[in-house]
Amino acid sequence: MLVEQSSYTVFNHQRRIATGALTQIASQVQQVITTDPQAQILAFADDTGIQTDVNWFEIQKPLELHATIQEPEEEQPRKAGRPKLGVVAREITLLPRHWEWLNQQSGGASVALRKLVEEARRENEGKDRIKRAQEATYRVMTAIAGNEAGFEEALRALYAGNRVQFEQIVQTWPVDIQTYLNQLAVNVFTG
Repeated sequence: MLVEQSSYTVFNHQRRIATGALTQIASQVQQVITTDPQAQILAFADDTGIQTDVNWFEIQKPLELHATIQEPEEEQPRKAGRPKLGVVAREITLLPRHWEWLNQQSGGASVALRKLVEEARRENEGKDRIKRAQEATYRVMTAIAGNEAGFEEALRALYAGNRVQFEQIVQTWPVDIQTYLNQLAVNVFTG
């Protein structure tokens, strides 16, 4: 699924040709595809490193918003829960002793679970940021630099958090690739 607000980086072979929202960079990519019959376009979502398949000739500029008169919607009956807060009901499975403890907590099981999840998110924020950066960098590396010298050593340095070794290895790679990988890996080494 393409997310228009996200930023993407696009390569032709080993050269970066564009970075930005799809609607902003589509014309640049279209020009490369039209003028280079040997073009090998790879597009990556900058936040995840996921390689994205895009039909560049179907992307259009955002339409201007026009004022339209809308009929008032019929008021729908209110449903139980807290949909305005984004609360989503899902099933979880716990042992009886866990349910017993949760039910004894102030506010009940749902409140206690939300507090536990928020606390865990705060405690693991740094580790999670490092993991996401490692995964994004890994995805791009395997897609675009798998044949480069020292590829496996660079991966080991990435997962060991060894910035010096990682940068030494990738500095022999094409400049646009090394620049992008260093950009993606920044949170691995500053986490």
